[in-house]
Amino acid sequence: MFTIKGKTCDWELVIGLETHIQILSNSKVFSGASADYNPSISPNTHVSMIDAGMPGMLPVLNKFCVEQVIKMGLGLNAEISRTSRFARKQYFYPDLPQGYQISQPADEAPIVGHGWIEIMGDDGKPKKIFIERAHLEQDAGKLKHDVHPTKSFADYNRTGVGLLEIVTYLDTKNPENNSYITSPDEAERYLREIREIARALGVSRANMEEGSMRADVNVSVRPVGSSEFRTRTETKNMVSFKFIKTAIEYEARRQIEIYENGGTVSQDTMHFNQGEGTTSVARSKEDALDYRYFPDPDLLPVIISDEQIERIRSTMPELPSQTRARYTAEFGLSEYDAARLTETTDISRWFDAAVMGNTKRAKSVANWMISELFAHPENYDILNEKSGIVDGMRIITPSDLAELVDMISENAVNGKQAKEIFIKMLDGESGTPREIADKFGMKQMTDTGAIEKIIDDVISANPSQVEQYKSGKLGLLGFFVGNVMKATGGTANPAVVNEILRNKLA
Repeated sequence: MFTIKGKTCDWELVIGLETHIQILSNSKVFSGASADYNPSISPNTHVSMIDAGMPGMLPVLNKFCVEQVIKMGLGLNAEISRTSRFARKQYFYPDLPQGYQISQPADEAPIVGHGWIEIMGDDGKPKKIFIERAHLEQDAGKLKHDVHPTKSFADYNRTGVGLLEIVTYLDTKNPENNSYITSPDEAERYLREIREIARALGVSRANMEEGSMRADVNVSVRPVGSSEFRTRTETKNMVSFKFIKTAIEYEARRQIEIYENGGTVSQDTMHFNQGEGTTSVARSKEDALDYRYFPDPDLLPVIISDEQIERIRSTMPELPSQTRARYTAEFGLSEYDAARLTETTDISRWFDAAVMGNTKRAKSVANWMISELFAHPENYDILNEKSGIVDGMRIITPSDLAELVDMISENAVNGKQAKEIFIKMLDGESGTPREIADKFGMKQMTDTGAIEKIIDDVISANPSQVEQYKSGKLGLLGFFVGNVMKATGGTANPAVVNEILRNKLA
């Protein structure tokens, strides 16, 4: 069901995503020009005669790009085609000097076939999202319309960079076979999972801010319980998780309003207005026939062997889904905690470094990371394995948190003192957690005799509360604990205090 203005309505979303990630390689996919298109590089300096579409220049397929695509396909649990072909996708636009894009249409056996990835569904349970295909193509250039009042400029540094398009799957003939994205939040989780798989494998930087990851968003709506797939619209070249969610929400509401007013939704390509958070019709959506695909006469079929696939598979690191499974199986973490700790590869590596294989430490480290480090987005920037200062804040290293967690488990400090130490570290205090605790006199009182004497004093000073507790008002235990902690300056071990108090008040 979909929520409109805080109320659940009788419509549900069907969302398809076409995700484009730029392949990390030294040279472009069909030429020897550098694949580095950093904005600081002068325009049109990494452009070969092939990229510029000069007559008689023949493309040469980059083998490394193909292997990167195979690696990503394996990361998507997908079939790898043993024979694959390229075709020319015909359309004229100034960002394509050749007048066509070398790509792989769905019916020409793209390198990556059917696959799937797993995300956390809105119900908090694991959910498979099916992949239809992932095909290799060349990226287009970049047009600049704001440099001159009457002219537009083209930068072809990005033209020809290897691009992998990953398309989600929707079985329109057998609806019962589907497991697809049904909410803006699931769309974000899916894209983040794609991003982290690509980063973990070293296939792409997959950075939306720089444009090395982009998404075309297909949205349709239908009544809850219906198996019919209605007309969809497509919003192209989205480069922000926030904007993608906003576009999906607005487009869904727009379509629902049209249907509820008796209208019909047309299959259009939409434009997203970032300032207003709205979508509007840009043009009628093209079909595959509009592009007039035909086999590229300059490129031979790509033959992929079983040995090549297995060689690539043997070099692959642990993927985010495998990391999550390890966290739940080995450390006993919840699926939610495991998902939070694998949001990025950097976070999971940091967590592993802090745990250092110590199963007993894992849950506490996870709790500290999720509740304290992730409480504010800026804390993500201080997760590093090297000490230092970032924007005035000390970098918290894995060994810092590991030592702090160990101090709590050893009863060297209590939770309140540990948070004070943590804050001091964030404020730039030098030294290890133990050194900071010694420097500021933070030591937990564990002497039961001393704690018992203070408890006796608190009980003696509050006879009426003692009678109320004994008459059944057990919630007053917190009152006594608070007074004991106040009397000890917060240094008493809370577990010891609770145990002694219960025995004395029984």
